[in-house]
Formats: sequence, C-alpha cells, structure tokens
Amino acid sequence: MQTRRGCLLSLAAVAALAPMRRAQAESWPQRPVRIVVPFPAGGNTDTIARLIGQRLGEALGQQFVVENRAGAAGAIAAETVVRSPADGHTLLMATLGQMAVVPATTRAPYNPIRDFAPISNIGTNPFVLAVHPGVPARTLTEFIAYVRAQPSGLTYAAAGAGDLIHLATALFLKRAGLELTPVMYKGSAPALADVIAGHVPIHLSPLSGVLPAAAAGAVRLLAVSSEKRAPQIPDVPTFIESGFPGFKILTWNGLVAPAGTPAEIIDRVHHELTLAVRDPAFAERLVNTGVDPLGNSPEEFAAMIAADVQFWAEAVKIAGVQPN
Repeated sequence: MQTRRGCLLSLAAVAALAPMRRAQAESWPQRPVRIVVPFPAGGNTDTIARLIGQRLGEALGQQFVVENRAGAAGAIAAETVVRSPADGHTLLMATLGQMAVVPATTRAPYNPIRDFAPISNIGTNPFVLAVHPGVPARTLTEFIAYVRAQPSGLTYAAAGAGDLIHLATALFLKRAGLELTPVMYKGSAPALADVIAGHVPIHLSPLSGVLPAAAAGAVRLLAVSSEKRAPQIPDVPTFIESGFPGFKILTWNGLVAPAGTPAEIIDRVHHELTLAVRDPAFAERLVNTGVDPLGNSPEEFAAMIAADVQFWAEAVKIAGVQPN
C-alpha cells in the first residue's frame, strides 16, 4: 500500500508540474536570451548567430544577445550552455565541431547526445581551400606540387587543436600525402586574418567566412569540399573533381538548448526558425554568406548529430589524430 501510495504521489507531482511548465513556456522569453557562440566575433558562426538573433528578437519581442565564448575548439561555450538553467534563456549556436569533433578528440566536459536539446539545423556550409595570393598555385594539383617542392615545409592556419578545420585539413593532407604544420587560433576569423596578412599561407575555411576576402582578392580559392560546386563560387572546382573522390565535408550551424528545456519552448523557437529559413529574403541573406539553408526539425537534427558523432569518431582514427 505504501509503495502504491508513493507512486500515486509521484504521478500527481508530475501532473502538477505540466501546467507550470506550459505557463513558463507561454510567458517565455521573460528577459533577453543569450545565444552563446563558440568562436570570436566576425566568423561564420558569429554572423549566422547575429542574423538569427535579430530575426528571433523581432518575432518574439525580446532581445537575443550574441555572446562570444571562444576557446578549446568550442568546448568552453558548449559547457557554458550545459551548465545554464534549462529555461530557454541560454542557447548555443552549435557547430559540427562542438557536437561531434571535440568529443572524439578530447575528454569533453559534456555529452553531445545527453546534455543538449536540439532545436534546428539552420544550414550547412562547405569548406574551401584558401591560400594567400603569394602562393603561386591556381589549382589543387599545382598546390600539391608546390607544397611538395618546399624543402622547409609550410604552415596552415587551424581554428584550434582538434577542431573541425584541423581535423578536416588532416584528412585532406593524409589523402594527398602532404605534410604541413598547423598554427592554432581561437577561431576561423583570426586564422583567416593571418592568411590575408601573409603570416600563414594556407587555410581550409568555411565558405561563408572567406567569401568577402576572396571577392576582394585577398585570398585565392582552390577547391570546395561540397559534392557539387558552390553556387557562390561556380568557377572553383570541388575536391572530388580535382582528384579526391569521396572527399565531401560539410559543416553546419544549428541552435541547441540545455537538456531539459521545456518542449514548448523548443517547438516555439523551431517554428520561428522554420519561418525564417522559408522566407526568401532571409534565406537569400544566408546564401549570400555561403550557407545552404536547411531548418530541419528537432528530431531530424538529433538524428543528424548522432550520425555525425559516429562518423567523426571514425574519422579521427583514420586521420591519425591522437585524442587528448
């Protein structure tokens, strides 16, 4: 009888919480919402976060503030969000790096599957091999020959040890039989800035982050990592076209919340993101930054994260990157 009474009391407590959670979700957001970005200002992820933040702020009548928390390949930002209250007032502009690569290369202070509530994958983004104009190569074949001809070796810019750019570059170098020395930065924006300045000659950059520099002639683009040529740079061939069959790597940017965030809040944010991605004017802004708009459901996003976690765990082994 005591066990039965205890079960009934527990069920009653759960039932009582449901209206409270609905009321909390209906009154959300009650104050400005933080969108934590795992990289410095000015990069690809930061740009997307600011576009999304402005859109959500206009739709929901509350300010969405971008907070840049760079370091540890994004793990610092991810841990910040995991440790925040699950009330919808702190979100993470997650990337493939924090959700799949960091856990595969280090002892991450979070579990990408258990500790987050996926909301929506906003869009995907290929990588592009960018070089300083002083590098004489104009094709990937010429680039490989140029690197092999350098007796003292060359360096490339990576956005943190063990991050997605570092790992993707390592995969390419292994396929090409090349050796380059990585120079680590806290994000793609400062890495690209040093390539433009001529301090480091090579960077595998997210397409959206490098488009303005390429348009200004500050860098030269040699190959893109999508399956087909990117519409923003139709004259740049893919790695696949350039002799690397199967070399397809796409990064993505999506919003996640701390696990336990009320489903009503998750659904509300997802609804607004869906409207944004389907808005031709807003979608065009994403495309112009190099992003292919997606806007999938929380369930689809969760499945994508789970698949990427498995894929990149294997990729780390293939690339020979030693976990820390």
